[in-house]
Amino acid sequence: MSAAVPVIAIDGPSGSGKGTISRAVARALGWHFLDSGALYRAVGVAALRSGTDLADSKALVELTGKAGIRFEDRLDDEPLILLGGADISAAIRSEEAGMAASKVAAQPDVRAALLARQRGFRQPPGLVADGRDMGTVVFPDAQLKVFLTASAGERARRRHKQLSEKGIDAMLPVLLREIEERDLRDRTRSVAPLVPAGDARIIDSTSLSIDEVVATVLDWAAYLPR
Repeated sequence: MSAAVPVIAIDGPSGSGKGTISRAVARALGWHFLDSGALYRAVGVAALRSGTDLADSKALVELTGKAGIRFEDRLDDEPLILLGGADISAAIRSEEAGMAASKVAAQPDVRAALLARQRGFRQPPGLVADGRDMGTVVFPDAQLKVFLTASAGERARRRHKQLSEKGIDAMLPVLLREIEERDLRDRTRSVAPLVPAGDARIIDSTSLSIDEVVATVLDWAAYLPR
């Protein structure tokens, strides 16, 4: 990992919009993009498809090394995710994959196994990294750290709208409960809990548009050394 390559770390809870914001910022800057959540979701899907116990840390670590998970960067869209050559880009966005990813991410040994892979995305001219511990663990030396949040109710409404637009039936109260459960799990896990970095800039996007949040981050990025 080259510390000379600038990094913008954008962390936040599920449904805060960090993926959309991060892709937009990366596209505007012409930088690489890391969706760390997609990596954990891919491991979750691999575990579900192989019948691997989501509580078996050793088996999950072995799975991360042999599952054949590959990313193809597409700044104009979500990354293309391949599992053993099969496209799982849509599969990782399911609620089941999200819940599996949260359980996988709670395993310290799995997080350690994926650390080098995430840091490998740091390539010139720069990287925008989206996740839950980008600014605290993966890229603690990031030149700009943003913690993006929104109320649980707003995040549930956004997820409901997203699923409805894809023709997927979902109940808002169920989504809200799942988001609150995941928030608690992410905040209280023993390793890399979901907390803002000490030097992170916090944005509450509850009442902000995507364009407003992107503009704010780009304004901050304008002062980064290039």
